[in-house]
Amino acid sequence: MNNILEITELRKTFKGFTLEDISFRLERGYIMGFIGPNGAGKSTTIRLIMNLINRDGGDIKIFGLDNIKFEREVKQRIGFVYDENYYYEELTLLEIKRFIAPFYRQWDDRAFMQYLHRFDLAPKKRVKELSKGMKMKFSLALALSHHPELIIMDEPTSGLDPVFRNEVLEILADIIQDETRGILFSTHITSDLDKIADYVTFINQGRIVFSEAKDSLLDSYALVKGGRELLDRDTRKEFVGIRENQFGFEALTRNATHTRSIFGDRVLVERATLEDIMLYTVRGNTSA
Repeated sequence: MNNILEITELRKTFKGFTLEDISFRLERGYIMGFIGPNGAGKSTTIRLIMNLINRDGGDIKIFGLDNIKFEREVKQRIGFVYDENYYYEELTLLEIKRFIAPFYRQWDDRAFMQYLHRFDLAPKKRVKELSKGMKMKFSLALALSHHPELIIMDEPTSGLDPVFRNEVLEILADIIQDETRGILFSTHITSDLDKIADYVTFINQGRIVFSEAKDSLLDSYALVKGGRELLDRDTRKEFVGIRENQFGFEALTRNATHTRSIFGDRVLVERATLEDIMLYTVRGNTSA
């Protein structure tokens, strides 16, 4: 197995929040969506991967190397895109590039200019003249221009319109084609992951709920709709979460095949989305 990122029993405790025994792996050639509600621990996990905060326990290996002991080496091979980027507003894109490029041994000016052209970014434009979407594209150009093997993205499409978001997703899909890189894509916009993710890791309240192949997740989970008279103490146990109203119920099951065998044609069974899986898991049982 060719793991580009391997996290084992990672722990970090703050006042009022604990990241507890986080474990998952990302192989080369794949995109992993990292999902969870706000405050679930996504950004904390990423900061730990980047060694921006100290961990309390566990291991993080990037390219098979400890991320603290070999920090300089691994960061040479990582491209990172934040949800918010802070640049000197009066500088041009070329001037900012001149500050950043010397930090990377593999910096490629030709690739940088190609990305600016692809993203329709004028090199002499000042940062203050860029929209939020254009700033995100510029950050992506900077992150990709030293040919990183691991690309980590923290809410990169948050606040972008659908056109910009689709452009970013197309770029990521192109990048992964050579099967030598890996992408960790942290987001709460699960519809983006429906399009491009190979694996999904779901974190909630500082714990991993699952880390699995996206297709197998979507094949196993399902939305079930039926009358409230079908719900009792035993049948309720079939569901991850249930939403009830005066007309009936809608629920999420982790085992669509088994649920069909119990209810038969008395219920409607539909394919669940990643958003359904996240919402029902987080909210549990609700009534309206």
